Amino acid sequence: MAQTKAPSKIQRFARANFSPSFLYPLKGIWYFATHRYLHPLLQSRLLPLTLLSTCILGILAITAYLPIVAFLALFHYSGSAWVNGTFFILGIGTLLTSMVFEALFADGTQVDIFDAVMVAEGYEHLVKDRRPVADNIDESDPVKRIGPREKGATFAPFSFRQIIELIMLLPLNFVPFVGVPLFLLLTGYRAGPLLNWRYFQLKGFDTKRRNQYITTRRRRFEYMWFGTVYMVLQLIPVLSMLFLLTSAAGSALWSVHVEQQSAQATDGEGTLPEYTDDA
Repeated sequence: MAQTKAPSKIQRFARANFSPSFLYPLKGIWYFATHRYLHPLLQSRLLPLTLLSTCILGILAITAYLPIVAFLALFHYSGSAWVNGTFFILGIGTLLTSMVFEALFADGTQVDIFDAVMVAEGYEHLVKDRRPVADNIDESDPVKRIGPREKGATFAPFSFRQIIELIMLLPLNFVPFVGVPLFLLLTGYRAGPLLNWRYFQLKGFDTKRRNQYITTRRRRFEYMWFGTVYMVLQLIPVLSMLFLLTSAAGSALWSVHVEQQSAQATDGEGTLPEYTDDA
């Protein structure tokens, strides 16, 4: 029988550090659009969120955009000054809209979206540990099945440390060519684990267990790619506030994927090799 060739170092590195995690913010958009039970959670928010995002970006564009581009033109090529100036304005807009969103709407809607998707995908036992889930209501509408949120329910914690880090990273957009990708990767690296915070709550992780889970090499890369795509979506004018909600669905789908991986690993460990009596 031919022996299976051992994977090369490059193959092992790729398997350890790359995953489909970057697809899940995009899957969240599609999932949100194709599952009607989530739409009522958006309808009451769509108009105010759109107006809020448009007003903030409009004010920044009128008051700050041209001065920033003029400043960057001193040490940039003319084209790159416009590109970097655009990303700098969008980065500030993301910071401001996120802060206002937290202040006005908190993240209760994102928690409801996350929990509803988990229930719909068959993981209501995790949600039941934190909030009631009705069994005598139409199973095709998980939003109606979930009860009141528990005290302290959080989708993604927001802190002054995050604000300071984002402000410190914003000047990277001034660096020609490599500045914008670095800004997205570094902010994504920080944002990734925070976007899965609700999953940690449902699993009952304490601080030590959560840090151990996040800081494994594989998980660090997975969260970085997830967070980077999320940050790219947040830089899309007007629609960024919509993507705050669809990313909650994407985070839940990613959590379902992680649970499935854990179940497969557990089943594999519990399966003994078949006995054969070879001569």
